[in-house]
Amino acid sequence: MKLASVILDIPTQALDTPYTYLVSDDPTALGGYDIVVGCAALVPFGPRQAIGFVVALEEHAADDLPAGLNLSKLKAIVRAVSPAYFDEEGAACAQWLSERYLAPLSSCVRLFTPPGGVPRMVRSREGYWRLEEPTVGEVDDRWVVPGPSFADFEPRKNAVKQGAIVEALRAGELRVAELAAELGAVSGALKTLEGKGAVRIERRRRMRGMPSGVSGGVGSREESGSSFVPSRKPLLTSGQASALGAVESACASGNGEVVLLDGVTGSGKTEVYLQAIEATLAAGRTACVLVPEISLTPQTVGRFRGRFGDTVAVMHSRMGAGERYDQWDFIRSGAARVVVGARSALFTPMRNLGLIVIDEEHEGSYKQDSAPRYHARDVAVWMARRSGAAVVLGSATPSIESLHACAKDERWHQVELPERANGKPMPQVQVVDMAHEFGSGSRSMFSRPLSSALAEELAVGHKAVLLLNQRGFAKFLLCRECGFVPECPSCSTSLTFHERGNFLICHHCGYRIAAPATCPECGSPYLKKFGAGTQRVEADLRVLLDEAPGVGPDVPIVRMDADTTGGKGSHQRLLEEFAAADAAVLLGTQMIAKGLDFEDVTLVGVINADTMLKLPDYRASERTFALVEQVAGRAGRAELPGRVLVQTYEADAAPIQAAATYDRALFLRDELPKRRLLKYPPYVRMANILVWGKDEGAVRSLAAALHADLGRHVRNYVGNSWDVLAATPCVLAKLRGTYRWHIVVKCPLESDLSAVLLPFFRARKPDRDVNVAVDVDPDDLL
Repeated sequence: MKLASVILDIPTQALDTPYTYLVSDDPTALGGYDIVVGCAALVPFGPRQAIGFVVALEEHAADDLPAGLNLSKLKAIVRAVSPAYFDEEGAACAQWLSERYLAPLSSCVRLFTPPGGVPRMVRSREGYWRLEEPTVGEVDDRWVVPGPSFADFEPRKNAVKQGAIVEALRAGELRVAELAAELGAVSGALKTLEGKGAVRIERRRRMRGMPSGVSGGVGSREESGSSFVPSRKPLLTSGQASALGAVESACASGNGEVVLLDGVTGSGKTEVYLQAIEATLAAGRTACVLVPEISLTPQTVGRFRGRFGDTVAVMHSRMGAGERYDQWDFIRSGAARVVVGARSALFTPMRNLGLIVIDEEHEGSYKQDSAPRYHARDVAVWMARRSGAAVVLGSATPSIESLHACAKDERWHQVELPERANGKPMPQVQVVDMAHEFGSGSRSMFSRPLSSALAEELAVGHKAVLLLNQRGFAKFLLCRECGFVPECPSCSTSLTFHERGNFLICHHCGYRIAAPATCPECGSPYLKKFGAGTQRVEADLRVLLDEAPGVGPDVPIVRMDADTTGGKGSHQRLLEEFAAADAAVLLGTQMIAKGLDFEDVTLVGVINADTMLKLPDYRASERTFALVEQVAGRAGRAELPGRVLVQTYEADAAPIQAAATYDRALFLRDELPKRRLLKYPPYVRMANILVWGKDEGAVRSLAAALHADLGRHVRNYVGNSWDVLAATPCVLAKLRGTYRWHIVVKCPLESDLSAVLLPFFRARKPDRDVNVAVDVDPDDLL
C-alpha cells in the first residue's frame, strides 16, 4: 500500500508534524491530478475536510507499517486538487526552515506555492466547509487565425464586418479583443466566418508581466529567442577577472561554496554576476539573482534581460498577483533559466540550480519579518550545499557576519574589488558639522557648503541626489507652551505631519487625523513642526533652487519615498523623469541609496546622517556606515567627477568618519570590541522571543512567566553557558493597538540554538489572548 505524509494547510504549531494518509489504488477516485510529492490534496481531518500538501510518499506492506500506525484508523486522501508545486528538495527545505526558525510547517511549505494559486477551504455563514478554487490562474486569450479556406474566401458585399475582419487578418493574426475594440461586436461575424472555414479561433496562454512575444514555454519561444542579440560584454578589469575566476572555481567545486564579492560602488560587480551566470547556463544549470526589494528597478531588470533575453523571470511584490503567478509558472515550465527577484524568489520551482547571487547582501530586507522568519543568505547557503551550487554575495559594505564567516569558514572566500571598473576615483566626501553651522548663524537644513554645491552643479546642467531617511513634512508637532505631542492611540509613537493635505498620520498602522490648529491639551496656537520629512525638504529645496543663480524653477525635483512610489510603475516613472531632465535633483529615502546608475550625477548630499545612528539597536552604527558609503557611490560614476557632502551633528562618530574616508578598518576597530564585550553577533547567536497582545497586564505576566520557564529549560539543556535576558518592553512598546515585550536568548556561535529552543516551544500550549513568536538570528531588536 502507498502512504502519503501530508502537511495540513493550517498555520499553527499544534499541527506541526506531517499526518499519514492512505493513497487510493483507484486512479478515478483521485480527481484530475495525480497524488505526487508537492501537490495540494483534499484530506479528511476530524469532522471536516482540509487542504494539505503531500511531502513524502512511501510503499509499505500491510504487515510492515511504521511504528505507531494503525491500519484500521488510517484515512485515505479524498483527491488531489493541484499539480505538484515543489519536489522532494522543496519538502526537505520546508522541514529545515520549520526546525531552524521554529515556524509552523504549513507556513514554510506555503513559500513554495504560487502566489494566489492554491485552493483553500473556506467556511460558509452556515458553518459548512467548502473548497474554494485559487483566486488567480492562467489567462487564455482568444486569437483569430486564417482557416483552411481563408485564401479563397470572398465575403458578400453587404457583409461589411466580415470583410473588415478578413482585411485585418491579412496583415497578421489578431486577438478577438483587438478586433472588438476596433470594430465593435464581432462574435456573430466570427462565428459565421468560422463556420465557412475562413478563420479559426484559438485559445492561447497570455503571460502577464512578460515581454511581448513570450509565451512562457508555450508556443514560439524558439522563434522569439532566435532573433535576440545579447548586450555587449565589456572587457573585464584584472580585478573582475579574478573575481569571476573565484566564482567559477566555487561553481566547479560543487561543494556549496560562498564567494563574498567585496567591491566598491561602481567596481563592476554586476558584470561579474552576468558572466558567472552565462557560464552557469552554458553548463546546463539555472541561476537565481536576489536583490533588495527597493533595488528592483527597471534599470536592474533591464541589465539581466539585455544579456539573457526572455529567459529571465522576475518576481517581486510590486507585481500584480496574476503577474506573479505567471512568472512562477514560467519558472516551473523550465523555460526560465535566470530568476531575478526579492528574497521570496529563492523558493520558486527552479530546476538544476547552479548559482545563487545575493546583491547588496548586507541589506536588512533579506530577513523575513513574519513566520517563517528566515534570512535569505542562510537559506541560499543551505540550498547550495544540497544542490552543489555556489553562492555569490556582493556588496560595497558587506555585513559583519559575512566578513566574519570569510575569516572563520574555509568554504567562504572573500574577493576584493577596491577600484571602480572605469578607473575613475571614488568621490571625495566632505563631512559638514551641522552643530558648527548652527553656531555660526546658519539655521537652514541645507548647510552653506551643500547649498553652494547644489547651485554650482545644477547651473552647469549636472544632476544631484539628496538622501533623507524619513518621510512626511515633519517628524512631529509639539506645543511650545505645554509640550504636548500628538501620538497614535494604537502605537507608541508620535504622529507624522504631512503638509500636503495638512494631516497627521502613523506610518506603522495608518491612523490618520487632520492637523489641529491649536493644541488639543491647552488650546495654545503655538504648535511647532519638529524634524524634517521629505515633503518639507522638497519645499525648502524648491525655494533654495529658485533663488540660486543659474538654476531657477525649471530645474525639477523628483521625490522618491514610500508616499510617491506606492502606485504600480511609479518607480520607473520617477526614474525616467529624473533621467530625462538636463539638470535635476533626486530627493529620496533609502531606496535611492543603491542600485541607481546615472552618468551625470555629480553631487550627492546626505541631509541628516544621524537618523539611524541613535536608534537603540546594536546594528545602528553598521547601518549608518553602510548607508553613507552606499549613497556616496551614486556620484561620479562616469567621466564627470563627483563629490559628496554628509551633514551630521555627530561629525566625530566612527561610522561617519569611516564612511567619509572609505576606511572600513576604522569602523571595525571601533565596532567589533563593543560587539564582543556586549555579546552580539558575529560573536554569538541570538533569538528574540516576541510576546504581544491587547491586554498590557496579560502580556507582561506571560512574558515574565515565559522567561522563568525558558530559563529553566535552557539551564537543563546547556547549563549556564547561555544568557536568557529578562523580559522587557520592546523599543516600540505598543504597535497597532498591541503591547509588545521580548526576551533575548544568546548562545555561543557554535551552539545549535534552534535544537534547544524547538522542544520547548513545540511542547508549549498557546495562550488564547497573548501571542508568542520566536525570531532566530534577528536582524534587529526593535
